[in-house]
Amino acid sequence: MIVKDYRNVDAQSSADAPGVSLRWVVARQDGAPRFAMRVIEVEPGCATPHHSHWWEHEVFVLSGAGVVKGGGREQSITEGSVVFMPGEEMHQFVNTGDRPLRFICMVPHTDVDAPSCIDK
Repeated sequence: MIVKDYRNVDAQSSADAPGVSLRWVVARQDGAPRFAMRVIEVEPGCATPHHSHWWEHEVFVLSGAGVVKGGGREQSITEGSVVFMPGEEMHQFVNTGDRPLRFICMVPHTDVDAPSCIDK
């Protein structure tokens, strides 16, 4: 068992997403062989990249306010919101509030769970 404070995990920034940071709070080095848990923070007025990939996201909003874009729609999210984003769907999280939008996002380790590996 591992218990830790997410704030003690180093935040990583991305050059292609100014104002967005990511903390890998549960990862392969913690002994998690299939899934990772990330805490993502989006500063006011900023957004994650508009992108897609084969895996789905399960997201839980911890704090802040914003919109999630996906499937040609846009929906408001706030503390307590839960989002399921299907794989292959273009999506983006945008902070529309005045404080950081913070959410948990679960993802598979793509080298382990890629469809080509599952089908074999």
